[in-house]
Amino acid sequence: MQYDSKTPIYMQVIDAIKLDIINERIKTGEKLPSSRDLAVQYTINPNTAARVYQELEREGVCYTKRGMGTFVTEDESKIKECRHEMAQGCLNEFLKCITELGISREEAIEMIKTTK
Repeated sequence: MQYDSKTPIYMQVIDAIKLDIINERIKTGEKLPSSRDLAVQYTINPNTAARVYQELEREGVCYTKRGMGTFVTEDESKIKECRHEMAQGCLNEFLKCITELGISREEAIEMIKTTK
């Protein structure tokens, strides 16, 4: 994974995990790697990996069973909410870029409609 210097690494890893969950590369109820394994997988500090799981748990995307590990939520509404939030973030970034190019929202909508 290539990290963007504008966004904290832990947030980028969170987004990568959420995307894997949304796209079902990681299934609901599936056990996630240990913090140490996550750190190795993403070449991040183990403390950063622990922070990733803390944040995902705070958001309700995963939960921890003491002595068993961290698991993806089985709450489909939470996954749908993640999908919506990520899509909204993409749209906001798109609108920011379009605005910087001097293109109005109406023009952007028309461009989207005609893009294949």
